[in-house]
Amino acid sequence: MRYGVSRELKLREYRSSDLSALGSLYRDAFPDEDLLPLVHALLTGDQPVQSSVATLEAEVVGHVIFTACTLEPVAAKVALLGPLCVAPDHQKQGIGSSLVHEGLERLTQQGTGTVLVLGDPAYYGRFGFKPDTGIAPPYPMPEEWREAWQSMQLHDEPEQLRGDLVVPGPWKDAALWGP
Repeated sequence: MRYGVSRELKLREYRSSDLSALGSLYRDAFPDEDLLPLVHALLTGDQPVQSSVATLEAEVVGHVIFTACTLEPVAAKVALLGPLCVAPDHQKQGIGSSLVHEGLERLTQQGTGTVLVLGDPAYYGRFGFKPDTGIAPPYPMPEEWREAWQSMQLHDEPEQLRGDLVVPGPWKDAALWGP
């Protein structure tokens, strides 16, 4: 993807050598939120994740993680999108969208049926996410966040999935699910 006059945006799988760059990226993009413990636990743990970075030249300017989860009592292949991060001076230029589209495409190829996200409906709605009332998040959320709990079907499902989302250890922190 061409970016600006002479710079080319590249998307690739996360490498362990990217971890220090992600520390700076997340601190700059989320100065009021400490997502680094979650990011570190997801990337260095044994839970299955799909993680990609966006680079401009050699600089990491974006990152996304999709975590494999399960649904109870239904046997369904689902994933949780997040965190998604773009360097502040590179936001609103399509980098986050590129990371999400690439991740959704890979998940579709892997047979994942549903992706969930807790995020801004105006942003994630552009990808096809819609508020979800059938899948319960792992912790109760404030009513004002209901519209932010969203899902997207990657494959045709005969009916809307219903059940409780079961997340791996790093996501088992109630603070990640509420104010």
